[in-house]
Amino acid sequence: MFISIAICIFLVIVVGVFAFLRQPSFGKLPSGERLERIRHSPNYRDGQFRNLKPTAMMTGQKSRWQALWEFVASDRSKLYPAKPVPAVKTDLKLLPRTENLMVWFGHSSYLLQIDGKRILVDPVFYAASPVSFINKPFEGTDLYQPDDIPEIDYLVITHDHWDHLDYRTVKELKDKTRKVICPLGVGEHFEHWGHRKEQLIELDWEEKARPESEFTVYCLPTRHFSGRGLKANQTLWASFLLETPSLSVFVGGDGGYGTHFARIASQHPSIDWAILENGQYSEDWRYIHILPDKLTQTAKDLKAKHIVTVHHSKFALSKHPWDEPLRNEELLRKDSLDVVETIIGKPIGLGR
Repeated sequence: MFISIAICIFLVIVVGVFAFLRQPSFGKLPSGERLERIRHSPNYRDGQFRNLKPTAMMTGQKSRWQALWEFVASDRSKLYPAKPVPAVKTDLKLLPRTENLMVWFGHSSYLLQIDGKRILVDPVFYAASPVSFINKPFEGTDLYQPDDIPEIDYLVITHDHWDHLDYRTVKELKDKTRKVICPLGVGEHFEHWGHRKEQLIELDWEEKARPESEFTVYCLPTRHFSGRGLKANQTLWASFLLETPSLSVFVGGDGGYGTHFARIASQHPSIDWAILENGQYSEDWRYIHILPDKLTQTAKDLKAKHIVTVHHSKFALSKHPWDEPLRNEELLRKDSLDVVETIIGKPIGLGR
């Protein structure tokens, strides 16, 4: 009797997990022609995408699950602000297309206007996890929804993690998005969610696209990983360089420090703006996010004229105090780097 009950409970759990993972938000693993293209990529070996250098996800003695448990069970009081995070609500649809600017929405979501083109990067306006009650945004940071976003020329996705690719957000933006720029494999999610194949510009590292005259997109390496479900690294993660006649903007995405930053600068020696991650780091995963002691070196390696930091001030995904990334920016300024202060929703002019 006891064994029968235990088997029934086990089966219910298995069915529940299977049903949960079948939700549309998990996307779809690459298949068909896309999978064949992936298999021919120099960055895909032994059944998964690889970093340029061997990169351990966990760098201490703890397993990923131990680190997760410590994060959940530890004192979390400093992870969240005691009062609403400063933010302003700008009518984005009234921003003149002729102005080169950036509007940050917290974490790694932002709108760029460059030479008349509207480019939306990694928008997450709802959930940064598979379930809405985990990774809730800080109070005051959820001012913007897809309805607030104007027509978008290019939606740029750096990788398919939940805090960079939000299913509900991109579904609601679908009819106002002209093209999607993403790393190799990520296009499978978008096709699964109803986007047309001809809308997708899907690139491997060191590939480039010129979707219109005087606008070039370079897909560049970063040091990270990918995955929305149980199987990791089946899609690529990337940084991008967006180049127009007047500006060169580096979209850093997620990833730890490495020699690739200096190599990017040697290939693209006139970067005007570098948008770098600064947050959700930990010694437990030091190679897949930039630690504070490597942030200055990253900025110097890229030789960008101006720096904006993101990946902070909206979600608590690591154990550092929520405002520590803001203090990291001060360290950059002490090294004579031009780090532009950001407030959620406040336009930043890119014509400096």
